[in-house]
Amino acid sequence: MDGWSSFTKTVLYKEKTGLMVDWSGMDLNQEFLNSMSSKMDAALKAMDELDAGAIANPDEERMVGHYWLRAPELAPTAELRQEIVDCLDKVRAFANDVHAGKIKTEKGSTFKNAIVAGIGGSSLGPVFVSKALSTPEDKMTLFFMDNTDPDGMDKVFREVKPQLDETLVIVISKSGGTIETRNCMEEAKNFYTANGLDFAKHAVCVTGEGSKLDKTAESEGWLQRFPMWDWVGGRTSVMSAVGLVPLMLQGIDADAFLKGAAECDQLNRTHDVMSNPAAIMALCWYRCSGGVGGTTDVVLPYKDSLDLLAKYLQQLIMESLGKELDLDGKKVDQGLAVMGNKGTSDQHSYVQQLVGGPSNIFVTFIQVLNDRAGASMTVGEDSTSGDYLNAFMLGTKKALENKGKRTMILTVPSADAYNVGQLIALFERTVSIYAQLIHINAYHQPAVEFGKKAANGLIDLKNASLKALESSGKAMTAQEIAQAVNGDPVDIFRLMLHFAANNDSVKMETKEPVYESTFKKA
Repeated sequence: MDGWSSFTKTVLYKEKTGLMVDWSGMDLNQEFLNSMSSKMDAALKAMDELDAGAIANPDEERMVGHYWLRAPELAPTAELRQEIVDCLDKVRAFANDVHAGKIKTEKGSTFKNAIVAGIGGSSLGPVFVSKALSTPEDKMTLFFMDNTDPDGMDKVFREVKPQLDETLVIVISKSGGTIETRNCMEEAKNFYTANGLDFAKHAVCVTGEGSKLDKTAESEGWLQRFPMWDWVGGRTSVMSAVGLVPLMLQGIDADAFLKGAAECDQLNRTHDVMSNPAAIMALCWYRCSGGVGGTTDVVLPYKDSLDLLAKYLQQLIMESLGKELDLDGKKVDQGLAVMGNKGTSDQHSYVQQLVGGPSNIFVTFIQVLNDRAGASMTVGEDSTSGDYLNAFMLGTKKALENKGKRTMILTVPSADAYNVGQLIALFERTVSIYAQLIHINAYHQPAVEFGKKAANGLIDLKNASLKALESSGKAMTAQEIAQAVNGDPVDIFRLMLHFAANNDSVKMETKEPVYESTFKKA
């Protein structure tokens, strides 16, 4: 089959949303499609049940309803529908009142900035969308604290200090007990207090009703509290208050953002597989992976404003699909890795390996048709900079396919709020369908909790080691401390190495070899 004939049979264009999916480089031959027919029928039926409110996360006995956030009328109960509508109205009213100066700063002026304190799903989505849709006309500037790195927090504090009174803090944590977010909040409280300001008069939260954070915000009289629901996972929460509070304060067109997602969702509900963009993408993923782990999707948006898309998709895809066990408890070690960079930067970094290296990759190109607002100048060869951007994308695609690598192109008219919402919805639905095809639970993340529990245990070990040093009154090696507290000497060495570098109360005497170094309370 020649290139044109293949293309005409493997391109889907949806006029309503402007989305085009070109999977001509994926080799979805008829034999493969026939073999996947029953799996896909079951997957789409499961999607219908999910939309209707079925328990789609069996481990936690929860519904999965992020699709309702942009189409409240689809929620399974009148109570849920009203909660979604009320929350959206509450966020919109708050943002409008802040912009209008009805909600004022502690000193009576208008808020100009907002610090967003959250991690993972409470940060990656808002950060991506904030950057993608930022314009010179933004009504507020957002700053993100998404880690428990003191240097990172200090950088944000330095940037906002000249306008600290005019800076809100949005604390986002569903449980209210997320350690990294708690640390950011406590550091922010201390910074505001040290600068003579009342933190509560600058703070809002997005959290579960009745959570520890919710109770703190209520008792301290924070400016506002917004809900998070247990049927919205963190990595799919950007269209809930998690994303909408900071993004509406920034001034994005939230209605267009939600509309783009809702209209893409409609496309992805059809059982006509070849007319369903998300179903086609899921089949492409399966074609490349064989339904097992070990494959990498290289996401290349050819638009500077979308350069955080791959980072956002890493959580959405890898946290959803990276599972040890399937729904029957069988060990499967599933996963789909994501890496990415923006075009054409990739052509000067790792495209050499994509073309000439291992075959366990496929490439998803994101093409944005509109180059800029207004006309572009000719830079050379009767072409604009945008013409070259497009040519480099197509050239890279050809080079990959000539080396037997599979590719696809997702095309949208522009990188505006509507189309960013559409792209998010497309990948969300593809993840859900693909998870059904490989028979895993896409909506839990048990392995994430292992790291959190280990971290808490190591904090306890650090504190016990410090007590042992204090009670001994002498210099001790990591092995000697380990014997005193019944702990792992490797962990203790690393913990004391870090503590001594940051706190004068413990002195380290460096020895050779370094693991024989001693630590002593000053």
